[in-house]
Amino acid sequence: MVSADFVASYIDAWNQHDPAGVAEHLAKGGTYFDIPTQQQMNRDDLVRHLKQYFANDTNYYTLVGEVLSGESSIAFQYRACPDGENGEGGWMGAEFITMDGEGAGLIEDYYRDPELVSRRRSGEAGGSRYAKSGLNPAARQAVLTRLLDAMEKEQLFLDSHLSLPELATRLGCSINHLSQAINEGHGVSFFDFINRYRVQEATNILVQDESASPSILDVALAVGFNSTSTFYAAFKKSTGLTPAQYRRESLNEKK
Repeated sequence: MVSADFVASYIDAWNQHDPAGVAEHLAKGGTYFDIPTQQQMNRDDLVRHLKQYFANDTNYYTLVGEVLSGESSIAFQYRACPDGENGEGGWMGAEFITMDGEGAGLIEDYYRDPELVSRRRSGEAGGSRYAKSGLNPAARQAVLTRLLDAMEKEQLFLDSHLSLPELATRLGCSINHLSQAINEGHGVSFFDFINRYRVQEATNILVQDESASPSILDVALAVGFNSTSTFYAAFKKSTGLTPAQYRRESLNEKK
């Protein structure tokens, strides 16, 4: 099953409030890891947990952005809206999946919702901010300082398979703390933060003389994007221009 189909089937099982359907996406011996509550569950544990959780869950879950995939990994963001399929608001989450054959050997679920953290502990549903994570201002600044070095000195953003869990491991901090530090320190999600650096690097390449400048696809791949569609969306969001427009205007200014 390709990654997009796997994610679509997985999200559909959540929207059908089908505990067994969700759990079936785990490989035999696979683990579902609820990051904020630090609960690790096998298939049977997950089914029991979701039976309680779905009894009170009114959320509709939708994919946000594209599904990112590597050789054996999948990452995506989702939105949970308490007002149903066409509602607004709600809260955001992200899942990082390590595949084991046709199923998931590990599903790591991270979301920013303190009420939901406490309610998921007891199998209920709920609400919208960071849980009390113990990340005080000094600790947050330490994470942000290490993050800046990783981006500007090591240029880890160039790795197209870079994920939140992998970056947290490289920085020696928890996934929860890293995501919170990015959100509170920069006001954006992990994906938007990484894409800012990728777009900036792309602008440096695009202003080269036209004879030496690579194709748009080559630029996208060189700075860490997996597809031109994701590159175009992130580039225009950051600059207000498409990569081709940016290159053209930059070259015209040099004449």
